[in-house]
Amino acid sequence: MRICICGGGNLGHVVAGFVAAQSQYEVCLLTRQPERWSETLTIEAPEDTTYVSRLSGIYSNAREAISDADIVLLCLPGYAIRDTLLQIRDFLKPDAAVGSVVSSTGFFFQAIDILSPTQPLFGFQRVPFISRIINYGHRARLMGYKNCLELAIEHTAQPEKLRDTLSDMLRTPIHLLQSHYEVSLSNSNPLLHPSRLYSLWKDWHPGIIYDRIPMFYEEWTEEAAQLYINMDNELQTLLTKLPVSKGSIATVLDYYESTDAPSLARKLRSIEAFKGIPAPMKETEGGFIPDFHSRYFTEDFPYGLAFVHRLTHEKGVSSPTIDRIYEWGLGNIT
Repeated sequence: MRICICGGGNLGHVVAGFVAAQSQYEVCLLTRQPERWSETLTIEAPEDTTYVSRLSGIYSNAREAISDADIVLLCLPGYAIRDTLLQIRDFLKPDAAVGSVVSSTGFFFQAIDILSPTQPLFGFQRVPFISRIINYGHRARLMGYKNCLELAIEHTAQPEKLRDTLSDMLRTPIHLLQSHYEVSLSNSNPLLHPSRLYSLWKDWHPGIIYDRIPMFYEEWTEEAAQLYINMDNELQTLLTKLPVSKGSIATVLDYYESTDAPSLARKLRSIEAFKGIPAPMKETEGGFIPDFHSRYFTEDFPYGLAFVHRLTHEKGVSSPTIDRIYEWGLGNIT
């Protein structure tokens, strides 16, 4: 089976290397920087496991990468999804399944608009791995697995067959959801990151300079946890207005096995795969200021939280916390 991975970021490295390590899959890569890649890719995994795999091709030309692909998997930030779909659409086989490694940045909304109405589509609710690049194009680290993945599939008469293939590719059980809304409106990064960013810098203005960079997760506060819970409560109300199955998106308290803001903050501070990640800041004279050009801002506000914000207003759902945080974030990046 021929798989094309689109995107050369953290997830692109790890997913390509992990899948290519399995002999039944032929994996190629579509990237803007093919010259930086080696055909041999090494993935370091937990428990001293290492996968060394060989990619079948590394391309910047969509025709070469896509024409023979049975599955096309986008490992891309939200701002790159639309342009990539436009780039590949004329070269897709009619039965090629096109999907996104995470759907909360607008994949389904854009794919339905751009691709053929019969093109099979799939998208995950949360990323399958925690991933980090070690040496671009050569080596990356798989930092954490998920016990189970949630997946939505559209435009195919055999969703279970595609689900089983993807489960085999990622070596992870996959639960098939009822609607693409159930993955598009995840309460993961689009709510998680903005709640922390707002708690850190809601009072920032030009002239304020910080003397250190806090850790994003390891110093998670109860204030940020409460904001996250409030945003999730508003999202859960929105879900009652949409064609989704009850409980398809677990509350953040259930997902993180917590009962309130203090226990949620403790949980987020303790997750091993989240450790060592600094808050997005940049150096300036005398210290540090927020980096409003980081992907925490440029991805999670206009290509994540934006879809939740839009739907709450379309469906008449009261969302004061989402509104406040969304408008604050958008105001800092525009």
